[in-house]
Amino acid sequence: MQTSHSKSNVSESVLDIITALQNILARSRVTIPVLETPYSRFPKTDCSTVELEDQSVVNIIAERQQQLDAVLHEISGLEAVMDSVKNFHQQVVEKKEKIMQSMNLHKALVSALRRLPTEILTQIFNYCLPETKLLLPPSTLKAPMVLTRICRRWREVAVGMPNLWCRLYVEVNDRDWERAAFRYDLWFKRSCGHPLSLAFGCYHSTKLRSLLQPYATQITYLRVSVRPFQGGCPQLFVTDFPALQELAILGMTSPDIPTIAQSISRLPSTMRSLKVIDMKPLFDIECLSSFSPVWAHLTDVQIAVCHPNGILHLLRLCPNLSSSTLRIAFDQVEPLESFTHTKLQSLCITCDDLLTRPLSDLFNALSLPNLRALEARRNASWPHEDMKAFLARSKCPLKTLTVSCRVIITDAQREEYVSLIPSLEVIVDHSSR
Repeated sequence: MQTSHSKSNVSESVLDIITALQNILARSRVTIPVLETPYSRFPKTDCSTVELEDQSVVNIIAERQQQLDAVLHEISGLEAVMDSVKNFHQQVVEKKEKIMQSMNLHKALVSALRRLPTEILTQIFNYCLPETKLLLPPSTLKAPMVLTRICRRWREVAVGMPNLWCRLYVEVNDRDWERAAFRYDLWFKRSCGHPLSLAFGCYHSTKLRSLLQPYATQITYLRVSVRPFQGGCPQLFVTDFPALQELAILGMTSPDIPTIAQSISRLPSTMRSLKVIDMKPLFDIECLSSFSPVWAHLTDVQIAVCHPNGILHLLRLCPNLSSSTLRIAFDQVEPLESFTHTKLQSLCITCDDLLTRPLSDLFNALSLPNLRALEARRNASWPHEDMKAFLARSKCPLKTLTVSCRVIITDAQREEYVSLIPSLEVIVDHSSR
């Protein structure tokens, strides 16, 4: 066992060696011998002279060989010493790294971060969560899992924060499912009954259904990716979640509508938001009606409809709607009946490129007395007079009117809008195509 005294002796020995080497190098000088001979001017040397004195040349060669052997011996010795010094240097570097590791460890024990109250640490952990609403698979390199790998106290604090464990993307894979299911179940347990936001792709999996069953009453947000498979689209088991408030469906196609509509029509009265995010299917009035009675409870809808009259029908089905993002795919043929929706505050309408007058039809038929934000995307033309009549008729507290960059609104038109609603701001969205 090394004592502090023996360690001190070792350090002194190292210093002695370094000092001795420095002294040797300071005194050492490499003397280059004089190698000039009468024959050094070769090839200008007279060959007949060399032949007469060939024995003298042979002696010079022998002398040079002796000098070369001596230098090679010196080089070999120096290389051996340099290897030893290099090895010795590596050992000292490793010693330095271990000392620094030990010092950093003990510094961490007395750092201000370790002395932070748990309340402050929990606030910091909350800010570590991704700001995006996109649900991603769990990763040991991202919060919250990375927070459990720093130290024991951080792990205890992170595991004891249920709100860190309320968002998750669940990937259903037959390969190594038992281990994955164990991790997911542990994640859900840490949520301690708090509302869960989940996303998954293989929605028809019996394994997934079994995994989620104990936590069914916690699931309030669900994003489902509909994946095609043999036998057609299965019925969603979203009705297993009695507290569900938001449902988003991706990858849905027109043939899937009847089966999925049956599931949606049985959603609980807690539902508030329904989004068909990629909006590939086009819903007509009959399809929209098949979703009843869930419409009555919704406050937010994102969906695609065939005609402007489908929008009016949707608004009639959703008396409590406060925000909506809609896509219109076809022009209206028949005139629209007038309709007033008293609760809609935010409306975003995307029109297909070839449509000529969908906004005109809507503005002429609609009255939205509570509208605060209106956005129109991908519109080739802008119905100024119809918009002005809509604002005058609705008498709404509109704050922002956002249009795509292809729409031209003149300064005179802006002034006319502002004369109707002084607080209105007209925004041209250059990202809207």
